[in-house]
Amino acid sequence: MTDLRERGAEIPDSARRRLQDMRGPTADTPRLFTSDLSVNEFLLIEQAGFEPIGFVMGSSFFHTGIQWTVQPFQNYELDVLTQALYSSRAYAMARMEEEAAILDADGVVGVRLEIGKPAWAQSMVEFNAVGTAIRHRQAEGRAFRRSDDRPFTSDLSGQEFFTLLRTGCHPLELAMGNCVYHVGRRGTRQVLAQFGRNVELPNYTQALYTARELALERMQADAERVKASGVVGVKVTQQNHGWNAHVLEFFAIGTAVIRVGAPAALPEPQFVLPLNDPVPPVLEAPVPAMPGAGKVGE
Repeated sequence: MTDLRERGAEIPDSARRRLQDMRGPTADTPRLFTSDLSVNEFLLIEQAGFEPIGFVMGSSFFHTGIQWTVQPFQNYELDVLTQALYSSRAYAMARMEEEAAILDADGVVGVRLEIGKPAWAQSMVEFNAVGTAIRHRQAEGRAFRRSDDRPFTSDLSGQEFFTLLRTGCHPLELAMGNCVYHVGRRGTRQVLAQFGRNVELPNYTQALYTARELALERMQADAERVKASGVVGVKVTQQNHGWNAHVLEFFAIGTAVIRVGAPAALPEPQFVLPLNDPVPPVLEAPVPAMPGAGKVGE
């Protein structure tokens, strides 16, 4: 994925000018910052010794190629679509990282990958990567950057990032893996034999199992490439993207981390009763009619 990100790191001149203006002539010059952090996240980012310096984003509008293989009763990967969706995400991530690098950020937290499929572009897909670039207040913040001096990326929230640092780990980058898979149909004889019965569908089970495993395997390879100690916050999603009902994409994503020291003394967990829960709606019972009540004239 490194090569894909290097090739896709070009951003518009207007974005470059905006970011350079936000950065200011010197690092000590206070400038307006933007972020999508909540107030609680902002507080914990500050407490961890960092400060938000700008909202960063990257996007990629991608045309997906044609997969000519047609085997309706077979389970198999659609590698053309797999590569298209992976490349599009990688380009979006590269442009977001480039915006963070222009701001001289040490990292990006709260990264979200959003997908869109315009109705007027059936064979096209758009990915947007957004997050908040942060920088450590001290010069030691450069130690949080990757080995190539690029900012780290993470989909952890402000609270999760603060807790991760307390465990003696640093985030490296988002590790991703995906697999677009065709789930073979059942034959007519098989459908009739299983009609009205509780029975496992082995071809469906194996197809979904294999696709998930391929996505996870590729995410793990992404993390091993940067010599990570592990991956936290892994999420595996399943989407159809409006294709044929038997074509699915499994996408695995998590934050690759590296252990850099002994964990700090962590406080014992405490049970907390939140007092700001939304008030449940009040169900109004119907008012019973009074005995003897009736229409006028009865």
